[in-house]
Amino acid sequence: MLRTPTGGAGHGTAAAGDRLVSIGTVLNQLRDEFPEVTISKIRFLEAEGLVEPRRTASGYRKFSPQDVERLAQILRMQRDHYLPLKVIREHLDALARGEQVKLPAPSPQRDLLDGAAGAWAWEADGDRPTAARVGRAELLAAAEVTEEELVEWESYGLIAPGPEGGYDAEAITVARLVADLGRFGLEPRHLRAVKAAADREAGLVEQMVAPLRRHRNPQTRAHAEATAKELAGLSVRLHAALVQTALGLRLQ
Repeated sequence: MLRTPTGGAGHGTAAAGDRLVSIGTVLNQLRDEFPEVTISKIRFLEAEGLVEPRRTASGYRKFSPQDVERLAQILRMQRDHYLPLKVIREHLDALARGEQVKLPAPSPQRDLLDGAAGAWAWEADGDRPTAARVGRAELLAAAEVTEEELVEWESYGLIAPGPEGGYDAEAITVARLVADLGRFGLEPRHLRAVKAAADREAGLVEQMVAPLRRHRNPQTRAHAEATAKELAGLSVRLHAALVQTALGLRLQ
């Protein structure tokens, strides 16, 4: 059961004693529980009418404690129950009317969204790990994107279904990130260079672990997968550090 929130989508008109905070402060408050939340995500939820912060005379957003709690509820329903925004809005409206809302059991796909590398499940023969997959409709709902957007991203190679159909965990993450970047004006054609760089990095990791994967010992092959994950994580951190360094040099 969800506890009843203290206000609806328009509760940005907080009580006089409530301390109003900026969107940056809201982001810091939410990130302890939701490390992947971004300012663009909060703005998107506002644009969808799920939260309505106050506006100063200069147009800056100011969020009340009730706004922050409402955002946390929305993010929990997405993360834990895999609900689309339309259903979340209906639940929140019901709560605002004082009704009790019973949420569905946590989605079996939740683990797909946890961790940078996704959740791995071992095949019966112990040969290679394989990630659980989701269907196209599930991907669209989880990433909150349209069929037209997904078709365009697939045409640029940013997202692709597996050989046997369906999408892996990272496809959801990629779709969300591409959508977030799109709100800043970055189009799929702008991201082809990013995809090419990722493919080169993946190729380098594959080259490093290929001898281990060909080994006859199952434990050695398992070690290959652990090594690949570690190398991928280090590669991502290096890429982020290099981008930050490059931006720092250019902005000086």
